Amino acid sequence: MTPVSRPLIGIVGSAGAYGRWLTRFFHARMGLEVIGHDPADASSMAEADLVARADVLVFCAPIRHTAALIARYADIAGGAESGRLWLDVTSIKAAPIAAMLASRAEVVGLHPMTAPPKAPTLKGRVMVVSEARLETWRPWVASLLAALEAECVQASPEQHDRVMALVQAMVHATHLAQAGVLRHEAAHAGDLAALMPFRSASFEMDAAIIARILSLNPAIYEDIQFGNPYAGDVLASLGRQIGRMAELVGEGSDAARAAFRREFLSDNHDAIGAAMLAESNYSYERIGYLLADLAGREALSVHLPEDRPGSLRALLHVFERHGVSLSSIHSSRTPEGEVHFRIGFDADVDAVALGRAAAEIDASGLGRVLP
Repeated sequence: MTPVSRPLIGIVGSAGAYGRWLTRFFHARMGLEVIGHDPADASSMAEADLVARADVLVFCAPIRHTAALIARYADIAGGAESGRLWLDVTSIKAAPIAAMLASRAEVVGLHPMTAPPKAPTLKGRVMVVSEARLETWRPWVASLLAALEAECVQASPEQHDRVMALVQAMVHATHLAQAGVLRHEAAHAGDLAALMPFRSASFEMDAAIIARILSLNPAIYEDIQFGNPYAGDVLASLGRQIGRMAELVGEGSDAARAAFRREFLSDNHDAIGAAMLAESNYSYERIGYLLADLAGREALSVHLPEDRPGSLRALLHVFERHGVSLSSIHSSRTPEGEVHFRIGFDADVDAVALGRAAAEIDASGLGRVLP
């Protein structure tokens, strides 16, 4: 079988969050027909029919089930998958890719480093790409990656899993441990809501990450820890570092302070390097400025229904005509995917002039001022 310019896409796990997002993406961005199977969807296509019909098969199953699921599909295909393309979007790469390589299909592993976004593409997000067996489908895969608009980074399956033990497993574990400490200390210091008035920028960022993790599918975070063969060693190393820090702080002597400075500040400073420290510190400052802007009380949120060049300029001209100065402007997306602009003003903004500007925005049809 030779690749076709407009392949039929099959999604295993079509009822899941990423399956639904990918279905919309393939329809809207690439104009492709999508079929799928999911045990949670009684109306979905039978597995044998999906394997027989799909030119490109995408596996979007939970981490713990993916490798066995792929093996079952290879058995169902029985060699008919030769010349076709199999992809997966799992947070672990070695096991799923090994299972796909046991088939006769061409194989690429994908890992979008984000939950399914509200946006139509992965623009602004990173995606890891593991090319395991790719020949005749290479031009089509290139077009797929271009349409996704992600910042793609190439990695072998083993490299991917080792990196994810740090980038995902360690980071999630750190924040889940913080959540546990907050839970245990709540009786003495108050719960998270009570702590937020005392927040630093760092605490607010950590609290946001904790809330993000605890708001999404817990099975994903469980599988990222238990499904990555390198996570256990990384978590043990993290535990040793925290234990050593607690030991030094508990000792409290001048020698312990000197060891703390050397081990946790100086040695880590030198290991990361001046250039990376400067770049990452600047990123922190930018996030801090954003949090400060978003904390401002004087603000309007506006939805511009027409996605066309000049819409934002026209909106800003309304404020100019009413003599209202802006202190900040940021865009975000609602859960429904609408782009909203949050426009901040100084505390001494003329409330009457601001009200007139808001009324004009609504009346003109240029935008919709949100409550």
